[in-house]
Amino acid sequence: MPRLPQLRQELTLTRGAATPDGAPTWMLHDPAGNRFFQIGWPAFEMLSRWALDDPQAIAESINTQTTLKVAVADLEALVKMLRQQNLLVSASASDTGRLAATAAASRLSHAMWLLKHYLMIRVPLWHPMAFLRRFARYAELAYRPAFWIGVALAALLGLALVSRQWDKFVHTFHGYADLRGLLAIGLALAFAKVLHEFGHAFTAYRYGCRVPTMGVALLVMLPVLYTDTTEAWKVPDRVDRLRIGAAGMLSELALAAFATLAWSLLPDGPMRAGAFLLATTTWIGTLTINASPFMRFDGYFLLSDWLDIPNLHDRAFAFGRWRMREWLFGFPDPQPEPCSPGRRRFLIAFSLVTWLYRLVVFFSIALVVYHAFFKALGVMLFCVEFGWFIVRPVVREATTCWRRRHELRWCRQTVRSSALGALLFVFAVLPWHGGVNAPAVFGPLAAQGLYAPEAGYVLAETALAHDGQRVRAGDVLAVLASPDLEHRLKTAQAEEAQLRWEVQQQSFDPRLLEQGVALTKQWDAARETVAGLEAQVAQLTLRAPFDGTVQTDEELAPGTWLARGERLFDVIGPVGVKGDAYVGEDDAGRIEPGDTAQFVASVAEMGTLHCRVSAVDRVNVATLDEPALASVYGGPVPAEQQPGTKQLVPLVAIYRVRIDQCKGDKTLARQIDGTATLGGARESFAVRGFKRLVSVLEREGGA
Repeated sequence: MPRLPQLRQELTLTRGAATPDGAPTWMLHDPAGNRFFQIGWPAFEMLSRWALDDPQAIAESINTQTTLKVAVADLEALVKMLRQQNLLVSASASDTGRLAATAAASRLSHAMWLLKHYLMIRVPLWHPMAFLRRFARYAELAYRPAFWIGVALAALLGLALVSRQWDKFVHTFHGYADLRGLLAIGLALAFAKVLHEFGHAFTAYRYGCRVPTMGVALLVMLPVLYTDTTEAWKVPDRVDRLRIGAAGMLSELALAAFATLAWSLLPDGPMRAGAFLLATTTWIGTLTINASPFMRFDGYFLLSDWLDIPNLHDRAFAFGRWRMREWLFGFPDPQPEPCSPGRRRFLIAFSLVTWLYRLVVFFSIALVVYHAFFKALGVMLFCVEFGWFIVRPVVREATTCWRRRHELRWCRQTVRSSALGALLFVFAVLPWHGGVNAPAVFGPLAAQGLYAPEAGYVLAETALAHDGQRVRAGDVLAVLASPDLEHRLKTAQAEEAQLRWEVQQQSFDPRLLEQGVALTKQWDAARETVAGLEAQVAQLTLRAPFDGTVQTDEELAPGTWLARGERLFDVIGPVGVKGDAYVGEDDAGRIEPGDTAQFVASVAEMGTLHCRVSAVDRVNVATLDEPALASVYGGPVPAEQQPGTKQLVPLVAIYRVRIDQCKGDKTLARQIDGTATLGGARESFAVRGFKRLVSVLEREGGA
């Protein structure tokens, strides 16, 4: 091997934390790129003797002065790594060419540059070292145990006081549903995040790290503050690194503790509103976002330091891919790195959970950007998010496995994968899926409510129908008396009698003769009024509209006064059931009149009704007439209640399916909600998904 190349002069080497098995490590720092490389004991010994400038001499020195056994090949591997990472001085034309090739390879096309900077771009705004040196002494209070004892006491006391006013605390959210409330929440979040970043910065400075920049990172166009604490890798003590990583979350939790206590003690007003916003936004933001180890936030770095596994995600993903390839295809690849069985199982499980978590998060972000922008841009950004974060990793792994297809052999893993693939194909592609499940409400085929036509009272002389009484069409159920209606009838009869006399005397009385035919028309109108009032009086006698059974919520007593329109009886027909089901727009075209329908009620003891579809509405329902099915009352149909009319308006397009011809002689005493399975044309899930995709594209492609 020729003489050793020269190391760059600005590189620094500091002691690092020991590995889990106790082996020492060192951190090689490249300040130009602000990169850190963890090296082991052999690499450290070789770098320490680099001045010998002779590979053989370095190997002999290490072998004689330490317990290590190093060969020239180990030194060649180290030189190769240093050259690949551009840690050597470039002194020849070949070095210059290599650097140019590296720069060209890292140069992005315009489309890729736009994609990467849309997804993530950092904008450094400030170099905080001078500020940290000047004000670090004021932040020392936060590192004393007494301060955190006070934070814990404030949190316990604040939560205890809030629990006594929990309803009031929760309903405070309703006061921030307008634009000013959203602006206030944004300001509270900004203040909490600034405090979060200064927590990182002051703690990193306290443990000897340089904080080069603080700024804003645009994550999918969403501004997020960041602090560059890369030098935390220089800190040899793992506990100190954990403190640097946790400083931001601890700062927010301290703010939340004091804000929660302040909300309980302050009077109503702007100060209390501000305390509420700080308390809620910091509790929620810290616990749900920053503490998550599945994204590269504080929780991830804390878990990585606590487990002493640098690059936790990459190493876990390597184990996950290794295990997946072995399980699916039986590839006999070596384990990505040596570790204990317990740690291997943890890394595999962690990778699977992280993949699922990221699938949900990235798909949610794709939906957010889809709805946040105008139609064309929203569709494009959705495709970018979905393709880059979800489709791209799957395609890349599938491509890797496809290139190794020549290694496949029939074995237990490949047989199992083939069987699972066949089952998935059958499940997704074959048209076995038939029928549509829809929320439904069923009731008696013949049912009619009887109401009080006028305000009045129940006559004592009549026999009143009682609950459960069987009646025939025309039977009297109750007779009401309305004094106001009777008074109006007597007045109208008296007026009609007067007009009748005047018409009879018109030819003998010159004064009446002057009115001419107008008097006759007045008499005709009076007779119509009397007839109308008499008809209303006749309606006071409530009769059964058809044969059936009487239902009433409470027994009527003679003399009971009733308001106009008050419900008195329900007459239920002796046999027959009908119902209405509500389906989405994708399923409405799959149902035809004459299809079978099975209704399973929410009442378990009722059993299953077998019926037929009689009609399918071709116009979507404007208002939902069945409150039991509305989501505002706990039902399955998304709906909202209009403030003025109190009508239930569906939030999605739904269509009514009318059902009757139920088998058997069963009847229902009241309406019952449940689920109806409607016979539809069989289709596969793949075809159904394709139709759904086409409908979305057609909708979004329209004006």
